[in-house]
Amino acid sequence: MKKFRKILVSTLALVLTLGMLSACGSKKQEVKKSEDGKTIIEKVSIGFVPSREPSEIVTATEPLKTLLKDQLVKSGFDVKNIDITVGTSFEAVGEGLNSGTLDVGFIPAGTYVLYRDGAEVLLTATRKGLSVDDNSAKVWNDNKPTKKTDNQVTSYRALIIAGPSEKGQELAKKVNSGEKLAWEDVKDLKWSVMNPTSPAGYIYPTLWLNDTFGKTIKDLGSNAIISDSYGSAFARLASGQVDVLCTYADARNDQEKKWTENYSRTASIWDETNVIGVTTPIYNDTVSVSKKSKTVTPEFKKALEKALIEIAKTEEGKKVISVYSHEGYQPAKDADYDNEAKAQDIVKKLK
Repeated sequence: MKKFRKILVSTLALVLTLGMLSACGSKKQEVKKSEDGKTIIEKVSIGFVPSREPSEIVTATEPLKTLLKDQLVKSGFDVKNIDITVGTSFEAVGEGLNSGTLDVGFIPAGTYVLYRDGAEVLLTATRKGLSVDDNSAKVWNDNKPTKKTDNQVTSYRALIIAGPSEKGQELAKKVNSGEKLAWEDVKDLKWSVMNPTSPAGYIYPTLWLNDTFGKTIKDLGSNAIISDSYGSAFARLASGQVDVLCTYADARNDQEKKWTENYSRTASIWDETNVIGVTTPIYNDTVSVSKKSKTVTPEFKKALEKALIEIAKTEEGKKVISVYSHEGYQPAKDADYDNEAKAQDIVKKLK
């Protein structure tokens, strides 16, 4: 009898547990519909990495809220609120996607591969190509200023740029005279770098240092100063706080006006800065979604993908995405970023 009671209790407990799981599952699958049959989403959270001044990104992306709502409703999604934030770091946006507190993230390749367990790449950005695309730093300097072309590309390079400080100018002179740089030339300079997941600001410059000198950013010790944005990095370069910085190839185009208007320089950024190092090509930024977000269903992913591609074709949309120098978007797959993952693995081994 006791044995029968134990079996009965266990059976009842199992039934109750299955019932609770079924109820939870039903609740999770519950979808709100509007009177016209559209799926209602209360909020979509989008995170941007601080590759430019956060205030600039917030201002530039404000129109995206309306543009995205208007496009998503065409695919059957009635989004009530779109929340746009700029992360305190590249990693903060990656963590947001990983935890599900962000639904969508505009993140570079390096950040994506670090958080790909919790994030899924949806789109790859396309950018205008540049008038120079060469492995030689001297070629970049001989053909200044670098101009954007109409060619759409899915990769870019990182540059190591020397500024107007005395040490920066000495280094540029060597490069432009055709001399080969030695570790002794760069190890005591002040370097501005970005967070370790930044492709242009850290990962690929580390690979360049290793290929060129057998060293890494870690070997620079306290001379490697982390900047919270490329804007602050160029401000430091202009003031002489750092001698060189690591950045994306068309950054000087973005900083050209600020160089004289905001950073108190009298000469042009093209006159006062020179390339001393060029990295191998880097795959473009991603639009990624959270694997843990309840909002990001397969249907929503398709709608979001279509919406952003269409937005990028409009004049207003082009203004929004230009904050990251994006020109448009094309569908992407995880395998596109396998080389980026390999680059990060190499960097980890070099540390």
